Amino acid sequence: MTSAAPTPVLQVFRLGMPWQTIDPFLFVAHHVDAYPAGNDELGPDASLDGRPLGQDFGNPAGWSMYHGTTVPGFPGHPHRGFETVTFVRSGFVDHSDSVGAAARFGEGDTQWLTAGNGIVHSEMFPLLNKDSGNPLELFQIWLNLPAESKTVDPHFSMLWNEDTPTVTVADEDGRTVSIRVIAGELDRATPPPPPPNSWASRPGTDVAIWNIDLSSGARWELPAAHGEQTQRVLYVYNGSPVRIGDRTIESGHGVVVDASVPVHLTGGDEGTQILMLQGRPIGEPVVSYGPFVLNDEAGVRQAFEDYRRTGFGGWPWDSDGPVHERDAGRFARYPDEQLEQR
Repeated sequence: MTSAAPTPVLQVFRLGMPWQTIDPFLFVAHHVDAYPAGNDELGPDASLDGRPLGQDFGNPAGWSMYHGTTVPGFPGHPHRGFETVTFVRSGFVDHSDSVGAAARFGEGDTQWLTAGNGIVHSEMFPLLNKDSGNPLELFQIWLNLPAESKTVDPHFSMLWNEDTPTVTVADEDGRTVSIRVIAGELDRATPPPPPPNSWASRPGTDVAIWNIDLSSGARWELPAAHGEQTQRVLYVYNGSPVRIGDRTIESGHGVVVDASVPVHLTGGDEGTQILMLQGRPIGEPVVSYGPFVLNDEAGVRQAFEDYRRTGFGGWPWDSDGPVHERDAGRFARYPDEQLEQR
């Protein structure tokens, strides 16, 4: 008598705000906002009466202002000791920071920012369309840094939509699966490199960030990870229930799977969208307080002291939440004044 093969599903959990993560990831937020038409200031052409401006997270009418008061978003705030990876599926983000970088990115672009020893940045959501709605969907992922990289200089980089590969495969019935490869490699498709001091840039860390879009009923085998220590989480964030190995998983759940084996996925009747995060754990103590992630309490106290003393380079902008001109297009201006336009 033979026993059944072990399930690749190790844990299932509900998605909260933020989503539960495992080392080397720290945080995942999924923002979905159905913003209305914009006004002349690139904010919502709608009443803000009754909203707790500055702390508007309730999502009334399908959108939030977050910490913004005129334009939605997150005005200048500090980080130290980790990286932010911001993948925008729709809509736009206006970035400004304390080392002088600025950008407008969206519609498939990803910004990868190494906070390192300290940076202040602003992330505003300009509502560029005056005659129609301004839907926004983005993921912000926090990736930890090992101890020796927590004091590196900040580094700002862009992974543009045009340079980020999408792998599209069809099952035997012709149903398609599209995998957006933001980090890691899949079927020889390699995205732009992560920043030089990222945990993802080290050989053998096996960091991958993939957005998986399964059409109705599509079947795909998620390949096994390369590393023996790699951990992998599948976040089922939209669509119909998906079959993961021998389990049916409803949208709104995260699934820790065995990364050492291939995992069979079958999309639901209406299709299913999954964010996959994987990597070899850093395996160091994590002590965090808000925007600072260090290895001990002394490191967090030092971060607060340094921020009060230096402002992590100061703030060279006229407002806490600057936005760029409506017709600026997608662009990045780096601290060395290099300009990229898309």
